[in-house]
Amino acid sequence: MKIVVIKGKIILLAAIVAALAAVAVKVSVPAATKPVRDLPIYSVDRSDNVISITFDCAWNDDDIDDIIKILAENSCPSTFFVVGDWAEKYPDAVKKLSQAGHEIANHSYNHKLYSKLSKAEMIADMDRCDNVIESLTGKKTNLFRPPSGDYNSTVVKACRETGRFAIQWDVDSLDWKKLTTDEIVERVVSKTKSGSIVLLHNGTPNTAQALKIILPALSQKGFKFAKVSDIIYKEGYVIDHAGRQILAQ
Repeated sequence: MKIVVIKGKIILLAAIVAALAAVAVKVSVPAATKPVRDLPIYSVDRSDNVISITFDCAWNDDDIDDIIKILAENSCPSTFFVVGDWAEKYPDAVKKLSQAGHEIANHSYNHKLYSKLSKAEMIADMDRCDNVIESLTGKKTNLFRPPSGDYNSTVVKACRETGRFAIQWDVDSLDWKKLTTDEIVERVVSKTKSGSIVLLHNGTPNTAQALKIILPALSQKGFKFAKVSDIIYKEGYVIDHAGRQILAQ
């Protein structure tokens, strides 16, 4: 250590340099945790093992009755993100889901890619789907999932400015790719953790069959099921760089 004596005072140059370096490090750390753009909610920071099983509905309604039955057998309230024109084509399916205690949420009116729309077009499209849902269920929704998971910061801002929550997922079953039952089960059961939002689809070849195995397996691991609106935080939260919703400290 170099010591300099000036008019009887000792200045420890090494100590000063070290202190300045420490300040520089402290200032630079927080920036690394900030998301680079507005993010939707992919999962929720929870320690109670509560998760949400969600379905996107855009194709047919062939397996809706089976899905409702399997969910009931496993005490699994779920959230169904429906496309507006699908809901108009299959109104009875939407009513059955709602009457069974499941949550009906917005997945756009006709599955346009939202990153290609203006904010005004996004809001008009979400409003149109909301109106269809309310006309069939008598209930309003403030949950929105972008078609194909396609979003940008404008999508998230449009949701926030209209009182909606943009919802993605952190566990993707990839059931729409026509995976086998075993492949779907393995993906979901192995990747799910407390606060997870699981993505499934109706109208696919193996989803209902996989669901019969997935739900008991998750229950056996100690997970509990809830609708998306019941697991997310409504206020006083932040969203980290991975899209995990966390209560603000």
